[in-house]
Amino acid sequence: MWIWRRREPRATLAAGIPALHGRPLLARRAAHPPARGLISWTALALITVGSVGNLGSAPPLSVLGLASVFLYVLPAVVFLLPITLVAAELASGWPGGVYNWVEKGISGPMGLMAIWCQFAQTIFFYPALLAYVADTLAYVIDPRLAGNGVYTAVIIIVLFWGGMLVATRGVPFMARLASGGTMVGTLIPGAILTALGAAYLLQGNHPAAPMTAHQLLPPWHGLASIVLVVNSFFTYAGIEVNAVHVNDLRNPAREYPRAIFVAMALVMAVLIFPTLAISWVIPANQISFTAGVMQAFDRLLAHFGGAFAVPLIAIALAAAAFAGMLTWLDGPSEGLLRIGRERGFLPPYFQKVNGRGIEVRILAAQGAVITLIALLYAFIPSVSHAYWIFVVMATQVYLIMYVLMFIAAIKLRRAQPDHPRGYRAPALGLLCVLGAASSVAALVIGFIPPAQFGRSNPLTYAVLVLAGILAIGIAPPLLMHRLRRPAWKTTGDTPDSQS
Repeated sequence: MWIWRRREPRATLAAGIPALHGRPLLARRAAHPPARGLISWTALALITVGSVGNLGSAPPLSVLGLASVFLYVLPAVVFLLPITLVAAELASGWPGGVYNWVEKGISGPMGLMAIWCQFAQTIFFYPALLAYVADTLAYVIDPRLAGNGVYTAVIIIVLFWGGMLVATRGVPFMARLASGGTMVGTLIPGAILTALGAAYLLQGNHPAAPMTAHQLLPPWHGLASIVLVVNSFFTYAGIEVNAVHVNDLRNPAREYPRAIFVAMALVMAVLIFPTLAISWVIPANQISFTAGVMQAFDRLLAHFGGAFAVPLIAIALAAAAFAGMLTWLDGPSEGLLRIGRERGFLPPYFQKVNGRGIEVRILAAQGAVITLIALLYAFIPSVSHAYWIFVVMATQVYLIMYVLMFIAAIKLRRAQPDHPRGYRAPALGLLCVLGAASSVAALVIGFIPPAQFGRSNPLTYAVLVLAGILAIGIAPPLLMHRLRRPAWKTTGDTPDSQS
């Protein structure tokens, strides 16, 4: 995203929200959007890499050691690839984003369900992301705070509301913070962690996780042994936002697939090697889902006499994660605001924006729910377990949107085969079946507690996840559609500013 940037028309805001940790910001509409520019396929590949590479997703998979490679590659093939190619066709033929795609392909209520799922998953995502930030910052303050529920809850609340205050400054200000944070806190630390891990092994030290061919596949002790695949799916969630750039390529039919395959290879490198580095130096039963990256840095830097740099690394990682939250903060709520105004789904109170066009009332309502969720960290014995549960809930809600997107794509290809498209995905039916099937499989797996949870009651875990999905992912859009009012529709492009 530091390679090339242009402002997107506001109509593309619902096209997809930025994906995890430091993803591209969705810009707001200018009065007269500038002419579209062309970008190279290599630039698009690098934009895609910048939008999905994140060190915070490494610890949950690092507990599997070498088998983590399989759990990165599998979702990339059956989930990431179908999403990017299918979304490219939809974005090049039907501007307006996932609501428009699903509304035209299935129905209006399902379109609302899709756009709501994009927004609602962030309600689970923010606490999980900020819990990672809290445990990372603990290495600046006092490493013993990592895993402390009360400390984690306080950090989540303070950082979210602080991020909201930053968001009220407008998109350009957030964009500057986000782009810098991604470079400093993701790419550079990832390279350092990989180099330190490799040097550690080259010295003759034995890795904490075996690195033999027998460890290439996750050990099978029942379904609970492969539940961590859910986290690897969420690593790639949101990648569809880059599909809006398909029409900016000189030759989309040839260059877009090339960019995607190159990006996938680079993303594999960005994610896999730091994950392996953690598994080389931290035993699986000691890896924290939230502090695993810092555990590895702490041990490796101490081993090489660089312990003084631990706080600096922690600050860089926390800055990147916070920047990632900022890039998410405005996009999903802006998409919901636009659809709510155009279709009458939101009461006028929530349609108001501040002087910079930020939907602060929607963000404040979201913040109230996130504050309640954050308080749960103070009462859940293991912060790692709470982090995992919230990641699973966020993934489950987001996967619902993807299933709807794949169904809509098949129906639109059949119903409107001659509709103008800048890009036509090859074997669309196969891609949609593969993507939908993998999404449904991940949904089912997400209800099973991972083996790392020990003796957790499977029924209690499943009920907890299901309750979260129903309460925040399913019930609200159904109520919004049922309670909508024609009088709530707002015409025109500029919402009234709140006083």
